[in-house]
Amino acid sequence: MSRTRLTGIDAARGVALLGMMSTHIFPLYNPETGAPTLVALLFSGRASALFAVVAGIGIALLTGGADPGSARSPARNRRGIAARAGVIALIGLLLGGLETSIAIILFHYAVLFLMVLPFTNMRLPRLAVWAGAWVCLSPVLAYLMRPWINANLVPPGVDGNITWEHFLEPVPLLADVLFTGVYPTVQWMSYLLIGMVIGRLQLTSLPVQAGLVFVGIFTAVGAKFLSWYLLIDAGGFAELLKTESGQTWPIGRMLEVNLTGVDQSGSWWWLTVSAPHSGTTFDLLHTAGTAAAVVGICLLLTWARPNLLLPLSAAGAITLTLYSVHIWVMAMVQAQEPALDPGWVFWPQAAAAVLIGIAFVRLGSRGPLETIASGASRLARDGTLAENRR
Repeated sequence: MSRTRLTGIDAARGVALLGMMSTHIFPLYNPETGAPTLVALLFSGRASALFAVVAGIGIALLTGGADPGSARSPARNRRGIAARAGVIALIGLLLGGLETSIAIILFHYAVLFLMVLPFTNMRLPRLAVWAGAWVCLSPVLAYLMRPWINANLVPPGVDGNITWEHFLEPVPLLADVLFTGVYPTVQWMSYLLIGMVIGRLQLTSLPVQAGLVFVGIFTAVGAKFLSWYLLIDAGGFAELLKTESGQTWPIGRMLEVNLTGVDQSGSWWWLTVSAPHSGTTFDLLHTAGTAAAVVGICLLLTWARPNLLLPLSAAGAITLTLYSVHIWVMAMVQAQEPALDPGWVFWPQAAAAVLIGIAFVRLGSRGPLETIASGASRLARDGTLAENRR
């Protein structure tokens, strides 16, 4: 693996996997005080954003990396990515039928793969312009569309995870995927575009890796600071408290942890928050900044010793399989009465993910679901299941 992959990218994906697992298992609020927990403050919104940014990096690497002109024909690449998206969507639909409170990302993830297809052959300057515009404008579009959707569609989205049954109501399904779901793809497209911008850089260069760390931290901190200034010093938070959601929800606490399920309408000041899963420009910049910093750190640590972060990179190389197994396990765990201690649920799963990942790396094999997705991609792209080793 060390000779054929950027193991730092796999390690970053491993961080995202374990971070998402922790938010699925540990409480996000202290049940006694209502204060955000450490897991919430570290990983809520950031882990899933890292997962999406790394997906964009992977697409960029699949389509030529820093030199997209060196890749196969754009049409063949797009066919391969579309086929991979189809497999991921199918897995997401199968997992969606499980009884679980976890918001499964895979179907939305697959839709993002399809949405990014027109950008796969773009070079860095043009791609950067698109990414910047998307980060700034997609939250405004979502803010304008959500009230119209809520007023005109019944239901305005999907209740729970997406399953085959929801295709019988295509309009609410489309609204959920694009605007009203936990992972609204119109805004989340920003993460894939930012990831593709990162993937178009010379990621083996130490200055580029260090630059990702510094620019990522500066962006993340700057977005939080500017959001805080607008909410506190400029009076935005007081205006939010006057809205219906501000009078219904404990907004002060939720701004630190998660705004999923909160109707962000009634005031343009909602666009100034940087809360996890708020989908605003400040949220996208903060979480994308933390993702870039994590990617840069992982690349720096593995620059001289590719297997230094083997526990993370091994798990990160087969995240589709490990994530799917995690959802299946959690469906069984959440059915248990009384509820199991979160520590006894998380640490065995984390250890198993690491050990299984290392075992597959040592065997020189992909994970089972990765093998299926890769095979479908090659079949659509090259017309054969045989791997092209050129």
